[in-house]
Amino acid sequence: MTLVLILAFAIAVVSLAERSVAHLGLAVAGLCFSAALLLFAVDDVGRAILLASMLAAAVSGASVVKYKHSGLKLIVTDLPLAFAGTVPFFVVQYPLAVAAVVAGGVALAGAGIATLLFVQGSPVSFEWRIAIFIAALAGLVAAYRVGGGAVVFQPIAAQRRCFLSALIASLLDPRSWRQSGGLALCDIASERLPLMPAVPARTLIYPDIIVIQHESIFDPRTYGLPVEPGVAAFLSPAHGCYGSLNVDIFGGGSWQSEFSLLTGLSSASFGSSAYYLFKRGAGRFHHSLPNWLTSLGYRTMLTSSCRRDFLNYDAFYRAIGIGDRMFADDFPPPFDANRFETTNSDALFLDAAIEAHIRRIAEDPSPRFLYALTNFNHGPHSRRLVAPGHFESERAFAYASNPDPDYAEYYARLAETAATWSRLKANLAARFPDRPMLVVHYGDHQPVMTRRIEAKCRLAPDARRQFRTFYAIEALNGAADGLVAGRGRALDIAFLGTVALLQAGLPLDEVFATRASLLDQCGESYFACSSERKRRFHRTLVERGAIDVAGVGNIGVRPQVSLSKS
Repeated sequence: MTLVLILAFAIAVVSLAERSVAHLGLAVAGLCFSAALLLFAVDDVGRAILLASMLAAAVSGASVVKYKHSGLKLIVTDLPLAFAGTVPFFVVQYPLAVAAVVAGGVALAGAGIATLLFVQGSPVSFEWRIAIFIAALAGLVAAYRVGGGAVVFQPIAAQRRCFLSALIASLLDPRSWRQSGGLALCDIASERLPLMPAVPARTLIYPDIIVIQHESIFDPRTYGLPVEPGVAAFLSPAHGCYGSLNVDIFGGGSWQSEFSLLTGLSSASFGSSAYYLFKRGAGRFHHSLPNWLTSLGYRTMLTSSCRRDFLNYDAFYRAIGIGDRMFADDFPPPFDANRFETTNSDALFLDAAIEAHIRRIAEDPSPRFLYALTNFNHGPHSRRLVAPGHFESERAFAYASNPDPDYAEYYARLAETAATWSRLKANLAARFPDRPMLVVHYGDHQPVMTRRIEAKCRLAPDARRQFRTFYAIEALNGAADGLVAGRGRALDIAFLGTVALLQAGLPLDEVFATRASLLDQCGESYFACSSERKRRFHRTLVERGAIDVAGVGNIGVRPQVSLSKS
């Protein structure tokens, strides 16, 4: 009877974890293999299956938590991120989720101890344990191969099913463990593309360039939801150029959007390394927007709302040419990182970031590039971060159009960001009337909340809708006199840095000029573009040393000549 109850529990765990029959065989094989391993420790089948089921429940629960907050399932290569400064970030951003995970872990540990102490079964001989282990291993390998391997899980990475089998497949994927010391481009041709001639500047006065990445901000009008004038002016400024921005990510992984903007490449081009480019790619990208601006005489600065130890930010940004890097724990008083992290308010952070920018101008009048990374609208939106009594009418407006408290909180934060930027923009223009500035701001990805909006609004299917945010380009104090105001073309984020250079009237080297020539073919969707010119362009970047991909999977690729800065 006890064994029957244990098997029923195991079936329930697998059913809840998978929510699909598509890869049920791999999930069951993985649970059986776990039980076979545990059988060496507990010596009876019942306890081994029960402990394996508890383990499956734990990892599946963790995967569900990750999916709820990032839109992606847990895989084995997520584990190194826990040692890259992300744990403190999660504790601050998701205190309830972290508390639930800890409580669940404690409960499962207690259940495991109780199983060891009180559940009894018939011992299995050592010879039988070896035979069961061999059979379980063979079944696991067979299920993995018959099911198509880890690659079949990539198209369903953002689907709410197969939580256990996806993790098992990633454990069995050799790429999860291989340390090749290199990167692999999946959209690269065998032949080079001759680079376009460099393009001279259209202006004698180089404007300051301010780029602001707005965390998890999208245009509600993408989902047919109305916005008020203040928010509309932020998303589509009357005297600026604006449009929809296509990104590679949904729900999380902001650094992939940062990577694309600054390098002009799609993170998706690097396959399984896309999520880890800040770690695996540090020092491998030798042509970037900051490097080019530095060669033109710009002083470059990053201001990040994360702490310095988050991920590999400091090392990566230093490697691509950002000379001055300020993190949340670097800003001088009255900015207080601990107080700031209770809300991550854009009113606090953008004030500090722009003030740091102004101080640098006073120290050195050279043209400046500022890249500011906000974090205010990061989920979960179940937490009320906008101070009580502030933006209540905006919250009510949002709730009236979509009666979802999470969306109302998102919109209230967006309204606060819009008001903050309007104030800071006016201040910059008034303080430096003779200093032209070009401002680019954009959303890095959508929050997972938009899935509910899409379902509630019953919109027609659109595979790209959840990967669409916004961009806006504004000129202050006479910068970019040639800027064409109004709705611009839809852009892929890999082109946004190049478009900023074009709008600023700055010179383009051969690489930027060639990338600009790809706008007509690939401007709206860079990675998905099948252009052979794009693939050949990547070959040229590799062979010229702009991208260092030395390692397994890139045999025969050798940097040959340095990049021109003419």
